Amino acid sequence: GDSSVALQAQEEIIEMKDVFSVKLKRRRFAGQIKGGTLLGITIFKCLKKEENKLTDCAIHLNNLSEDHCQSWFRHLKEILNGFQNRPKSLKVFVNPSSHKREATDIYYDKVAPLFKLADIKTDVTVTEYEGHALSVLKGCELQAFDGVVCVGGDGSVSEVAHGLLLRAQIDAGKDTDYVSKPARALVPLGVIPAGTTNILAHTLYGIKHAVTATLHIVMGHIQAVDVCTFSTPSKLLRFGFSAMFGFGARTLALAEKHRWMPSSQRKDFAFIKTLADLKPEECELSFLPLQIPQEDSHEKDRMTLLYLGSKDQWQKIQGHFLNVSIMAIPCLCSMAPRGLAPNTRLNNGSMSLIVVQNTSRAEFVKHLKRYTTAKNQFNFPFVETYTVREVKVQPRLKSGPDAKENMCVTAEGNYPWNIDGDLMKEASEVHVRVHPQLIDLYGVNTDDLESSQATCNCI
Repeated sequence: GDSSVALQAQEEIIEMKDVFSVKLKRRRFAGQIKGGTLLGITIFKCLKKEENKLTDCAIHLNNLSEDHCQSWFRHLKEILNGFQNRPKSLKVFVNPSSHKREATDIYYDKVAPLFKLADIKTDVTVTEYEGHALSVLKGCELQAFDGVVCVGGDGSVSEVAHGLLLRAQIDAGKDTDYVSKPARALVPLGVIPAGTTNILAHTLYGIKHAVTATLHIVMGHIQAVDVCTFSTPSKLLRFGFSAMFGFGARTLALAEKHRWMPSSQRKDFAFIKTLADLKPEECELSFLPLQIPQEDSHEKDRMTLLYLGSKDQWQKIQGHFLNVSIMAIPCLCSMAPRGLAPNTRLNNGSMSLIVVQNTSRAEFVKHLKRYTTAKNQFNFPFVETYTVREVKVQPRLKSGPDAKENMCVTAEGNYPWNIDGDLMKEASEVHVRVHPQLIDLYGVNTDDLESSQATCNCI
C-alpha cells in the first residue's frame, strides 16, 4: 500500500472448509484461451448469506511471482483434495418436462458453472420419458461416480432415489420382489429443485434455491435419510419417502388426467374439484407404534427409539377416512412451512401416520388451511397422529350403487396412491416400512462434516 494512506490493514481469516475452488488468475486478451499475464490466485468460497441461502464469492490474492503463486496454488489444492466427502465425478439427470420446463436452463445456467469451477466431472442424461432415469441407473457403471444428481421435481427425484436403491439391492444379490432388510444406496443423491412443490429440496435445504442446493453438493455436505418400502403381499412396489391415500391421492389422480393443462392450473383445478366431490375411503389401518423415551442422563446426545411389543402386537383402526398420510420425513414446502409431518425427522427411524377421519367439508378445509400457518394442524377431534415403524393399509372396495360414485377406483378395483408426487394404483393391501438412514442425500450442513481446521490468513 501507499505509506500516505492512513488505513491500517485488517486481517481476514478464511476457513478452508468453506473454500471449494482455487484458480490462477491471469489477464488474457479477447479470444486468448491459454497463457496470459499472471496476476495472482483467486479463492472461491461458499458464503451463507441468509438463514438458509448459500452463495459463492471470490477473493483475489494479487502476486506477480509465477513460482510463488504456483506454490500457493498446489498447497491449497492439496488441502481441498483432502475433504473426502466432496465429489469429483457426478452422474446428472435433468428432467426437461418438470414444472415450467425450466430444469435444463437451471442446470446449464446455474448448476453446471459451479460444478466446472469446483473441477467436478459430470455425465449428463436429459431424460426423455418416465422411467428413463431408472433404466439408465440399472445399467450404468455407478462405481465411476461419487454421487448422483437429479434436476427436477419431486417425481423425478423419487424415481432416481428408487433407482439408486433398487440398484443397491441388485448389486447386493437381494431379491427385488421382496426386500425385508434392504441394502444402503452406494452413492449419495443430490437434489436440484426445478419442480412445483420441491418437498425434498425444501426439507433438506429449507429453501428452493438451485445455487444453495448446488453448493451443498460441491461442499460434500451429506445427510443420512430414512426411506420407506411400499409393498403388496406379493411384491415390492417402490422405495420412497412419503405417501398419501385418500384426498391427497385422489387430487393427484385427477390432475394426471388433465395433463394437457399447465402445471399450476391443473393442480388447482384438481384440488378444487376433489374438494367439491369430497368422499371418505373405507379402509382398515394396522400399524406398529413407536415410543420415544425420555433422554437418559448418561446418553443426552443420543436419541433411542424403543419398539413397543413384538411383531405380533399390531394396533388396528378401521372406518371412513378422508386422508391417510404416511411420512418418514417432515415434508416441508412453501405451502406448508412447518411441514406436512412436523413430528418426524429426516433420520430418526420413524414414520408419522396422520389419519383424517370423515368430517364435514368446512372442518376439513380448516384442517388444510392450518398447514400454511404456525398453528397446530392436528388439533382437531377428527385428526389422529401416530409415530410408527410399519403400516398396513387395506382398502374396502365399495359394492352396490355407491361403487359408481368412487370415480378414482378403476374397473380393476385399483385405488390411487400418491407416493412422493408420483401416482400409483394398487388394488390390494399396501405394507409400508421405514428403514433408518438407507440413503445419503447432499444437504444439511452439520458441525462434524469437516474435521480439518486448516485456515488461510490473508492481509
